[in-house]
Amino acid sequence: MSSKTLLLSLFGYKSWADDELLALLADVENDVTDEQLVAILETINHAHVVDRIFMSNIQKRTHGYRDTGTSSTPKLAELSEAIIETDRWYLRYVEQVEPEELAETITFSFTDGASGQMSREEMLAHVITHGAYHRGEVGRMVTQLSKPSSPDTFTGYLHQAEPARRASM
Repeated sequence: MSSKTLLLSLFGYKSWADDELLALLADVENDVTDEQLVAILETINHAHVVDRIFMSNIQKRTHGYRDTGTSSTPKLAELSEAIIETDRWYLRYVEQVEPEELAETITFSFTDGASGQMSREEMLAHVITHGAYHRGEVGRMVTQLSKPSSPDTFTGYLHQAEPARRASM
């Protein structure tokens, strides 16, 4: 399996897991307190902003963010649309990127102004792991509210996306 093939699977998984979480939140949005919903949305918004920051970094563009959050927390519907759009961008990007581009090291600025250097492949890996961490954090918040959590495992995604993987040998 090539790095690009793995990245395609991982970003397919990220998109699927984000969709599942957003659908769950739409179902429970009216069943949680405003304080609980804000905590959930701030966490998801943070992960989304970081996705957008690294989208800019990968393209060698200035991201314009001064923080890894926003001054006001978007509503769930608005945030959902933005996350879906960003996930689609990453899927298209990974489909089109050339292997030598993945290896290229790029210098960029963090939100605190400090410089950093990572390859595009490392940045993509960061987006995957960072998002998974925060989806897990939100899943924990949701289960503490006695609500079911959304599915969020790579194996679950692979077996849903490719049912033949479940076939007996």
